Amino acid sequence: MYAGTGCLSLSGHQGFHKDGWEITHDPLTLRLGDARLYVDLGAEKLIEATKQGRYIAVEIKSFTGASFFAELHTAIEQFLSYHTALALLAPDRVLYLAVPLDTYEAYFTSTFVQTILDKATINLMVYSVLEEAVVLWRP
Repeated sequence: MYAGTGCLSLSGHQGFHKDGWEITHDPLTLRLGDARLYVDLGAEKLIEATKQGRYIAVEIKSFTGASFFAELHTAIEQFLSYHTALALLAPDRVLYLAVPLDTYEAYFTSTFVQTILDKATINLMVYSVLEEAVVLWRP
């Protein structure tokens, strides 16, 4: 898996496969002129009713540092850069910030953090390390 992102928790991409997603990029590289951005994962899910794919990009964060809010600020800035690049290069791909369930329960359920996510329009994906499964998609 992509080094330095905390995605060892999604060992073998099992959480995505269990939810019906196929990993298409690890990492998903976005090139804009001289700029190169690397989103942790790109994935596709076939929607049977239409036979068309649904595409996502996922940035995985573990939030294991000393300051949750310092890491959240960095993640939001990174998310904004990726979101902007995807809007230009792949507007059909939806970006998600992925966090482990224990981090979600400890920090992301607070009203203040939920408000930050809403104001910044950040899509959230929560995964269980123990179950190796995605447990929540927001929105």
